[in-house]
Amino acid sequence: MSSSISSHAIAPANVLRGHGAWGEALPLIAALSQKPFVLGRSAATAELRQNLKSDLEATGLSVSTGELEFDCCEQDLQRLAAEITACGSDAVLAAGGGKVLDAGKLLADRLGLSCITVPTSAATCAGWTALANIYSAQGAFESDVALRHCPELLIFDHDLVVKASARTLASGIADAMAKWYEASVSSGSSSDGLVQQAVQQARVLRDQLLLEGLEAIEHPGSEAWQRVAEASGLTAGLIGGIGGARCRTVAAHAVHNGLTQLAACHCVLHGEKVGFGILVQLRLEEQLGGSQLAAQARRQLFSFFRQLQLPVSLEELGLAGASLQELQEVCRFACREGSDLHHLPFPVSPDDLLSALVSSSQGCLTH
Repeated sequence: MSSSISSHAIAPANVLRGHGAWGEALPLIAALSQKPFVLGRSAATAELRQNLKSDLEATGLSVSTGELEFDCCEQDLQRLAAEITACGSDAVLAAGGGKVLDAGKLLADRLGLSCITVPTSAATCAGWTALANIYSAQGAFESDVALRHCPELLIFDHDLVVKASARTLASGIADAMAKWYEASVSSGSSSDGLVQQAVQQARVLRDQLLLEGLEAIEHPGSEAWQRVAEASGLTAGLIGGIGGARCRTVAAHAVHNGLTQLAACHCVLHGEKVGFGILVQLRLEEQLGGSQLAAQARRQLFSFFRQLQLPVSLEELGLAGASLQELQEVCRFACREGSDLHHLPFPVSPDDLLSALVSSSQGCLTH
């Protein structure tokens, strides 16, 4: 019997979800913090953050604000840490997309403060997890960081999230679906009960997204939308929390990390790159692992992603003009030592990955 110890930061201490969740959360925020620091980034959410600030001040809190200049990068993190310390803030409230939420979690973790996450879309599950990705100031992925715990409070207000574009929900669907395609490969044969259960949850999640994803995008605010938005923004994070470090990402996220090394991809959303990465991973399983099941899954996903208007080719990722040298750079980064890609059950070289990258849509086009 194994005596190894597994650590699982499973979930936020408190999750409020549904219509009007932000208003219901104000007393909980006040119980956590008297001087919150509201962090954001996008000009598109500036008015929203101002409204959140006004609500907090009406509750009697002393509010300071700050913005990311880049993605979640050390240059921003160090500047913001100094600002938060100078303000005497006692909590970080991050309101925005995945990179804002990651930065807020990481700042709170480093400074020993409470963390409150307020996702403004369902594009990722970053509002839930005890993980953060660090990028360069230019937007290239550098590393991921495990945090000590999940946020103290996650506020998933449907009235806020529904205002985001359909593109963000499609991106979140792709990112959430990767849970199954990656965990089933890396952890499908695990003897750990929690990991087994996380993998099966990921399968159920995938099935729900396949069944209701398109309806959710076509009918924002509907019951299908609510289920799919929460599946992408919440359930995907829960699966990662239950599975822990042993329920790993594999090639889909490694391909994402490689693609971020090219400036032409920086306008492509996280989940859009991950979704393309799933197609590439399945192509690797087909080419190197001889899996016909992977070939079938790739054709099914290709069609589904097309329906959701997700990018399914290098051209649709903005890489029509990418040179061979640039694509080789993507593959070298994705295959570097310690990459999640090496959780595949067979060795993959940069040349293998390049072949899969350029042929991931092979056999999928019907017209």
